[in-house]
Amino acid sequence: MNTKITALLVAALFCLFSSAHAEEIITLKTMTVTANKTEENTQEVSGSLTVFSGDEVNDLKMEGISDISNFTPNFTIIEAGASGYNMPSMRGMFAEIHSHTVAVGLYVDGVPILDGMGYEQALIDAERIEILKGPQGTLYGKGSEAGIINIITHTPDSEAQGQVSAELGIDNKIKAEGTFSGPIIQDKFYAGLSILHEQKDGWLENTSGDTIDDLKQDYVAAKLRFTPTGDLDITLSGTYLKYDNGQQHMNLTELGASQYGLSAPGDRVVSSTLYGYDKTDTTALTLKVEYRLSDTLKLSSVTSNRKYSVDNLQDYDFAQPEYFHYRSQLETTRYSEELRLSSTNTPIKWVVGIYTDTDEIENKYSSSSIYPSMIMAIDDAVNEGTSRSAFSHINVPIGDFSVLGGIRYDYQEREFNQPSYGISLEDTWSEVSPKIGAEYRVSKEMMTYATVSKGYLPGGFNSYAAYAGKSQYMSFDEEKLWSYEIGIKNTLLNNRLILNVSAFYMDITDAQVQEYVNTTSNYTTNAAEVSSKGFEIETIYKPMHGLIMTAGFGYVEARFDDFSDALGNYEGNRRPYTPDYTFNIGATYRVSSGFYYGADVVGTGNMYTDKANEYKRDAYALINVKVGYETEHYDIYLYGKNILDEEYDLPYDEGMYVIYSPPAEFGVTFAARF
Repeated sequence: MNTKITALLVAALFCLFSSAHAEEIITLKTMTVTANKTEENTQEVSGSLTVFSGDEVNDLKMEGISDISNFTPNFTIIEAGASGYNMPSMRGMFAEIHSHTVAVGLYVDGVPILDGMGYEQALIDAERIEILKGPQGTLYGKGSEAGIINIITHTPDSEAQGQVSAELGIDNKIKAEGTFSGPIIQDKFYAGLSILHEQKDGWLENTSGDTIDDLKQDYVAAKLRFTPTGDLDITLSGTYLKYDNGQQHMNLTELGASQYGLSAPGDRVVSSTLYGYDKTDTTALTLKVEYRLSDTLKLSSVTSNRKYSVDNLQDYDFAQPEYFHYRSQLETTRYSEELRLSSTNTPIKWVVGIYTDTDEIENKYSSSSIYPSMIMAIDDAVNEGTSRSAFSHINVPIGDFSVLGGIRYDYQEREFNQPSYGISLEDTWSEVSPKIGAEYRVSKEMMTYATVSKGYLPGGFNSYAAYAGKSQYMSFDEEKLWSYEIGIKNTLLNNRLILNVSAFYMDITDAQVQEYVNTTSNYTTNAAEVSSKGFEIETIYKPMHGLIMTAGFGYVEARFDDFSDALGNYEGNRRPYTPDYTFNIGATYRVSSGFYYGADVVGTGNMYTDKANEYKRDAYALINVKVGYETEHYDIYLYGKNILDEEYDLPYDEGMYVIYSPPAEFGVTFAARF
């Protein structure tokens, strides 16, 4: 992308509204968050925190997890090509997609999503999204080594309300959605419903002239809420998310094609005799109970069951005859329960609780090829485990100071069984995650903080090592880190400007990496030491009525301090899947006459995708715009995403493949509220 064009657009975006008059200025709205499992003002949280309201989700046209990362400093989603196959990377920390864990936990109304397969959520009913950066092991345990995403959906109440919208876009995009909620019995019983359907032609063309990566999504969410007394609140909710897509957006690179003796592939054009598919189903059922024991005590329980299944057929050679076709079928099921007691309306904020879950991963996969050595069939692999945890956290004010601390104990048992191969593995892991910190309120408008916390990435199994009889590599242990963070939060200009800055250093030991134990075999091991350092800056400015300007920047340098294997020495190299920097800058302007204008620029720096730092995705920036007209009951918008059609393709699998980035998208949206 032409960087001069980007710079000019950014400058114009800010200059356009710089002539505001002082008498028009109003204050920013305050927001309460619950990511620390107690209610807090965003500017009182002692940690790097990014928050989006439901209105901001709509303004920024956020539709999935990747859109959240675009506006969150030092947070990136690596899309593995298939629906729900997402690898979150934050501050240089990530977990490989096949490890069935994540470094950034995703929670939807308290339901944990702790696997990169199925790491997705529709956002049409989001009331608030909270992203906490840095280890959150004290309150969340496994899956929170680098941070957490907390999505809170709309809760039905006594106000009857609804909204429907329809969207048409290029590539035959059709999208329809609706949200409805209100009382069934006034002040006692309420219901809510959200539905979505979306379909769109793909952009990966076969030499036959057809697109082979068409997209289709359906989502339904329902809630029943019962408040028999003022102190008791019971909510039963269920969600269903389905994708029925074509093949993944991927192709061979020139290097990959040469391995098969093929000619170099075309850009976004493949030669395939296989029309693959990507079908996933996700269901979740949640029971949330809150009981106010007194004016200062609240008991909360979240019970959930979440199931994710995928059936994926993919061409990996894009040629004829058939070199390698691969089908993967996977089903994961997780039951979880968290019970906690917390303070409310007290100067001292504290929470204690227990958590337990059980999960089961059933894996089936097969391949076909003209080469017998590449043919495989696995249909009875089961990876299952149980976790138990106890945790506590407290924040005690002492004048202008506050001290905070917490601790959590996690215990996990796991088994891996595959009777047809005679494989039976089991192991246990346990971890203690402490956190200490201090806050100092310099003034009513300024708060500083410092924290020290521990995080970890759970251990697991190398099933391929078991097949090969490599007993020393059949399992790997936890990755552990200590994080040191300082920050300052400012609310300035009579609450018209928020400016937050944080800096961190993380020391990672027993880092989980892909180690080549010989020239042909690699397994996940704890063979590396890593350090990561960086900072984040976020600001929100409201210079006049209707205008909000935002910006965010994150820088991180994560390097191997010690790591070598049979293929080389990687000391000093940057850790893969970690952009040098991320940024976002934008503005929304609502004119009193009803016109709406919005624009933003988002992007990242260079990012390597391999430990040798040979393959990388170059720095890029994307420009998005949205203009429209809003009334009390009806809205209409024109929008464009990545309007300059910037390509930011991702090299994959040691440079063998490329995962294509989405092209430019334009469309129109009509919405009605009642």
